[in-house]
Amino acid sequence: MKAVLLDWASMGPGLDIGEMRALLPDLTLYDETEPGEVAERIADADVVLGNKVLLRGTIMDRATNLKFIGLTATGVDNVDIGAARERGIAVCNIRAYCTESVAEHVFGCLLNLAHSLDRYAADVRAGSWQDADSFCFLEHPISELSEMTLGIVGFGELGKGVARIARAFGMDVIVAARPGTDDVPRDRVSFDELLERSDAISLHCPLNDATRGLFGADQFRRMRTTAILINTARGGLIDSQALVDALAGGEVRAAAIDVLPHEPPVDGDPLLDYNGDNLIVTPHVAWGSLRARQNAIDELTANVAAWLEGRRRCRVD
Repeated sequence: MKAVLLDWASMGPGLDIGEMRALLPDLTLYDETEPGEVAERIADADVVLGNKVLLRGTIMDRATNLKFIGLTATGVDNVDIGAARERGIAVCNIRAYCTESVAEHVFGCLLNLAHSLDRYAADVRAGSWQDADSFCFLEHPISELSEMTLGIVGFGELGKGVARIARAFGMDVIVAARPGTDDVPRDRVSFDELLERSDAISLHCPLNDATRGLFGADQFRRMRTTAILINTARGGLIDSQALVDALAGGEVRAAAIDVLPHEPPVDGDPLLDYNGDNLIVTPHVAWGSLRARQNAIDELTANVAAWLEGRRRCRVD
């Protein structure tokens, strides 16, 4: 049985893939696969594994042996699920592998922005504290998380993990109803209410037709001017230019963005050109602790093992 893993380098260094190789002895690892290389590399493969490589129906048509697609990610927006279903190809994602890593990233960013840590560190480097008349230099706002309401959009494994830590900080937590539906369960609030009530908003929803461009100019106008937005989900949830305008115009206090609509952003993005000190941009690393990345490989291995044994473990088809 021939197997290929198309973007091994995206998983980072230091991982053990020995158990996967034991299951799939004829496994070829490619560090990267360009769009024009996908069809050739999967042409005679029974098993295709990957992270973010696009797998569309036209590509699947040329892979006549393909029976299983396994992802080292929760999101499946890079795979044409309908095309796979039509061709009888099983598709598996992974879940609950990076909860701690993502949640800690969220609160690292939130604490940084709420306490203006980068601003104060920059002041010290610039000599402002050294020139101050007082023992301290209180030039930037400091907000306690315990006084804040955290709004969460997307309440799966990651959203629940963030909520758990938020409550440990003493934050009030509210959760938006599923985007794209008018049904608001009793334990949720409408998206509009979340915008108006939240002091911080953390995004953990998938990218689909209901969530693409979820945050644009109108939504930023409805948010509190003291609000902090954190996105560790998908870049397409946010209109980048609208966020830049909101940050520059004081419509929102700050943002921490770990994902962009196109990655890597070879053609640029408005957020990369913004010079204000109320924005943190990181290169899609919230999920990337060593433990989380090894968890991803172990979960993928378990999915492959289940499929080989005829068991249904984590199928999205």
